[in-house]
Amino acid sequence: MKSLSAPAQSRADKLELYKLLKERERRQEQNKLATYFQDEGPLRRELYKQHLQFFKLGKTYPTRCFMAANRVGKTEGGGGYETTLHLTGRYPDWWEGHRFDHHIDAWAAGDTNETVRDIIQGKMIGPKEAPGTGLIPGKYIRDIKYRQGGNGAVDYVLVEHVSGKLSRLGFKSYEQGRKSFQGTEKHLIWLDEESNPGIRAECIIRLMTTAGLLIETFTPLHGLTEIVQGYLGEGGLNTDARVQINGERAMIMAGWDDVPHLSSNEKTRMLAECEPHLRDSRSKGIPSLGSGAIYPVPETEIIVDPFMIPAHFKKSYGMDVGWKKTASVWGATDPETGVTYLYSEHYRGQAEPSVHASAIHTRGDWIPGAIDPAARGRSQKDGEQLYELYTLLGLKLEKADNAVEAGIHKVFEMLSTGQLKVFKTLQNWLSEYRIYRRDEKGKIVKENDHIMDATRYLVMTGIDMARTKPIKRSQGRGVTRSRNWKTR
Repeated sequence: MKSLSAPAQSRADKLELYKLLKERERRQEQNKLATYFQDEGPLRRELYKQHLQFFKLGKTYPTRCFMAANRVGKTEGGGGYETTLHLTGRYPDWWEGHRFDHHIDAWAAGDTNETVRDIIQGKMIGPKEAPGTGLIPGKYIRDIKYRQGGNGAVDYVLVEHVSGKLSRLGFKSYEQGRKSFQGTEKHLIWLDEESNPGIRAECIIRLMTTAGLLIETFTPLHGLTEIVQGYLGEGGLNTDARVQINGERAMIMAGWDDVPHLSSNEKTRMLAECEPHLRDSRSKGIPSLGSGAIYPVPETEIIVDPFMIPAHFKKSYGMDVGWKKTASVWGATDPETGVTYLYSEHYRGQAEPSVHASAIHTRGDWIPGAIDPAARGRSQKDGEQLYELYTLLGLKLEKADNAVEAGIHKVFEMLSTGQLKVFKTLQNWLSEYRIYRRDEKGKIVKENDHIMDATRYLVMTGIDMARTKPIKRSQGRGVTRSRNWKTR
């Protein structure tokens, strides 16, 4: 008995099927945008919380920075994705960020002509032999203008907007210089990789008339530059907040742990390849101080969870005094291991000495402290007066050894050898630690370093003064007969 089978396909049918399959493949290749931030799956949208927050902030803040680790997707999934939406005007239903209701004139810029061509242009348009396979869907690309003698570099691309009009995206590089960023007004400028203040200023001017958007995406390998600091509020860098707001500027930080597309093995391997002083930048998006860091010890090696300080640990504090900011940090030393734990801090500006003294008393009015011998006075005499004033207010103080370089060396030695640990709750201490650095001439940058100075006073003088809490000697049946004190 003959088996039933489908009729054999003719050559024409096979050729037609092949054409259909190739057309489907072409359409998929030219719709890369649709593969991002999908509703379901292992790489679903809800798992990219930092990206979504970055987009959402665009509705309120015209100037934004996505300061992220390597391989997080800041270029393609951040600046590139949003720029494409604005060019086409075709926003997904879930979009909560800024929306242009018209076609736009935009720039995308990077550090060199080569990186703009190979990275930004490649991600937005695709390679020259396959235009339309980048983030901008091929069906919306109306024209691509290549630079003469540019070795495949694009000058601009015209993109069909949902309105039927054409948006324009021009490609520029920082090495072209500041003057090349002068000219006509723009609705959107995307700077991929950190620029310089001059170029950035020109970009801001181009956006003023249109009330346009400035988007910056980079890994902070150059540390706390002028551009990075422009995003920081009065409290300075707070890596735990993950969002920094300063006026009309907003910055989002993202690291490897903020995205689902990196496996544990990949992260371990990449971290092993990182230069030690750039690990936080490349893995967490935290600004690196590089060789300028005064204490180049990773936070992970010094931070500990808070615990109840045992009664036999000796306590003391260091104090740095000033009108702009007065800071104190308390340390408790384990007599068995010699490890000192920084467990509490006082950090306040523009307050009278009585206010600071009251706050210090609440930590224990028996705890001795080491104070800046100059007490941040306008002169040594003023410092003497402040020292006497705080003493009259009941603080048990001694003037600290203020040998700066020796103190820095000792603090660094203790941090490096595990003899100095920090409770993770000391946010002001950590904020200053992250930006405590030297300038290009090797001088200490005297900005936001109050609690760092207080730490130096504690280490140089305070630890030697440390004591345990005194107890009253009692006689008889638990009734105090004497006001004599003794220490444990």
